[in-house]
Amino acid sequence: MTTGSDLLARAPGEILPGRGERVLCAVSGGLDSMCLLHMLNAWCRERGGQLAAAHFNHRLREGTADRDEAFVREVCESWGIPLAVGRGDVRAYAAQEGQTVEEAARSLRYAFLRRAAEEEGCRRIYTAHHADDSAETVLLNLIRGTGLKGLMGIPQAQEGVFRPLLNVTRAELAAYAAAHGIPHVEDETNADPEAAARNLLRLRVMPLLKEINPRAAEHINGAAGRLRAVGRTLEEEVSARMSRAEAREGRVSFPSDDLIRAPEAVQPLLLLRLFDLLGAGRKDVGAVHVDAVLKMARRPSQGGERRLSLPRGVTARCRRGMLILEARPPALTEVPLTPGCPLRWGDYTLTLLNRPGKSGGIALGWRGSSEEPAVTVGPAVPGERLKLPGARGGRSVKRLCLDRRIPPEERERLPAIRVGGELAAVWRLGVDTEFLPEGKPVRFAIMIKHREADGI
Repeated sequence: MTTGSDLLARAPGEILPGRGERVLCAVSGGLDSMCLLHMLNAWCRERGGQLAAAHFNHRLREGTADRDEAFVREVCESWGIPLAVGRGDVRAYAAQEGQTVEEAARSLRYAFLRRAAEEEGCRRIYTAHHADDSAETVLLNLIRGTGLKGLMGIPQAQEGVFRPLLNVTRAELAAYAAAHGIPHVEDETNADPEAAARNLLRLRVMPLLKEINPRAAEHINGAAGRLRAVGRTLEEEVSARMSRAEAREGRVSFPSDDLIRAPEAVQPLLLLRLFDLLGAGRKDVGAVHVDAVLKMARRPSQGGERRLSLPRGVTARCRRGMLILEARPPALTEVPLTPGCPLRWGDYTLTLLNRPGKSGGIALGWRGSSEEPAVTVGPAVPGERLKLPGARGGRSVKRLCLDRRIPPEERERLPAIRVGGELAAVWRLGVDTEFLPEGKPVRFAIMIKHREADGI
């Protein structure tokens, strides 16, 4: 009879729990996770370790979701395994975050597992993904369109999550469950090929592939393993080239020549690493976006600037031999200025003083009562008006910016100073005549410092 240790031992030694270690096992109640729970329980007991379990109720299946939770509670109690249970409204979270139900379920589940591991004192989380799961992932990624990473299958270890059954097939787990009398529950949606793309692949496509070769899953995973080795080599090449990247808040730059002279297989990986450095992440950045940026970088410069709009508010532009990735800055809001406390607002640092300041600021006078009014900084509203010295009347912020050739995207991020709720000044445009210090004591001075020019 095949033992759990026999199946677990197919994983690299560093994937398995060490002697005396306390670990957490994610348990849905299905056959795969119940087998893993049974195997890890024996493995840890033999080595003086401890095992805890965690179950997340997604509340997606009326009635049976609560049945699964009750089942896991009962088994863990009978096996003497401590259990943490979490629940979440997956559909509400998906709507809130703009995710698919599957993405939202994964986000909530892994967030819960990490909290549970921390509370239980576990440094490792174990999940029951197996060889068939990994092969299906490779095929799904291939069908949907993917780069090298998508063809590498499911990683055995990633950010504290370990998957020791990736060299074990679903059929072997079913045989193990039958031989050891391991109870489990069935998710009724798993039998519906229309419920999800993965179901269709598992129920209809994989059986056809196994008719061609019964070891189809094994061979797909073998190819994925070889690609992982290639991927590691390419990532080392990327890391060696990343020293040429320059990063600052909301912006990453890289020499265009260094990008296009890199080996062809390295170029897209290097570009994705630049996205990581920007902080925008790779989600929603597909092959079409990567190809477009690389094509732009290869095009000879005619002295002007070329740019592309990319997902997640990122803009890519080529100028003066540099590829520049910039993230759209967050929306700015109106906030109060506190005397003597520097405030970072967008691209500026503002300090409100109750005395005249040096150059590089705005001096304001106030005709009102002796009580100091609130002073705030916020975005300039295009329709608001300023009456500047020498002008016959007030003009809109939008018109003043047009006169000074300040583009809309820059106009939206100019600090507008309000005193007692009234627009007193806009940086680069001037101070309204009602708030000029001439003939009045200088009641406020606002020192404004723009971040250093980047030279590009």
